[in-house]
Amino acid sequence: MHLTDVWFGLIAVLWIGYFFLEGFDFGVGTLLPVLGRSETDRRVMINTIGPVWDGNEVWLLVAGGATFAAFPEWYASLFSGFYLALLLILVALIVRAVSFEYRSKGNSEAWRRGWDRAIFLGSAIPALLWGVAFANIVRGVPLNRHHDFTGNLLTLLNPYALLGGLVTLGLFTLHGAFFLALKTDGDVRVAANSLAKKIAPVVVVVAAAFLLWTQVRDGRLTSWILTLAAAAALLAAVAASWRAREGWAFIGTGVTIALAVAALFATLYPDVLPSSTDPAFSLNTTNAASTHYTLTVMTWVAVALTPVVMLYQGYTYWVFRRRISAHHIPAVPVITGSSPRGGSTPKPA
Repeated sequence: MHLTDVWFGLIAVLWIGYFFLEGFDFGVGTLLPVLGRSETDRRVMINTIGPVWDGNEVWLLVAGGATFAAFPEWYASLFSGFYLALLLILVALIVRAVSFEYRSKGNSEAWRRGWDRAIFLGSAIPALLWGVAFANIVRGVPLNRHHDFTGNLLTLLNPYALLGGLVTLGLFTLHGAFFLALKTDGDVRVAANSLAKKIAPVVVVVAAAFLLWTQVRDGRLTSWILTLAAAAALLAAVAASWRAREGWAFIGTGVTIALAVAALFATLYPDVLPSSTDPAFSLNTTNAASTHYTLTVMTWVAVALTPVVMLYQGYTYWVFRRRISAHHIPAVPVITGSSPRGGSTPKPA
């Protein structure tokens, strides 16, 4: 096995980690206007991901950095061709990060509602667009002999890619619902369990259609096995939810995400960005890779630092492992009106 293959696999692992962890973050943000029926409920939901959401985004930074260092041609073609879509994702992530910090800076209900809407959009838009992006990577995009993207935004908005976006949006939302059921108590827990049972059948159907379409187009034995395993994990998660086994339900959607991403990378290999113009113009693990020396140095750095990252992130989840409920939320003054500073007399939340 060459180092290029090793780094292709490591990048797949990084994306698995990002989608597993950030997936439930996106799901919680997407469900905020649905399950957050009161200010206390919304604060409970936000507090479930408050200590971890920014740490989860580190996986995205590392995945992007690893792609840039290990496969610079892939990085260049991907970020130039998908520029607008990735810009929308970046703006959404920035807005979401600002919203988490700013919603508590004002005491008016209108102020908080505005930032809650921003959290929803900052979660739902990336959840949708990441699926669109990865579906296009697997499907292939128009590349010329110089590996330049020759399409436009409408090229990326094809039926297969849009279905992929619906899969990630639905799967992350279900993942978030199971996470809320696992991490909360009281009204939010009951509502999350109830909603998960309602949306699960839709997610199963959409995910099955996308994975079947992928395998019929490009599937190999390995990706077929991973796809069937992902389908089984999703069905097991739904079954666990109906039996009120919240931990197993959350693990089930997490395993589904991991196996689905692994199946997509298995379908893609040895290409990293197929060309729909001419297969000869495709980028693969050989012609898109850095030098052997660069990959060697990166490997040693990864061996030294990856355990440290895993340990401190695991410790964070261990510290904040307990359930959150309404009695953990202190009362804050709420001012009616549109200004964060003005309005009527404060009253308890």
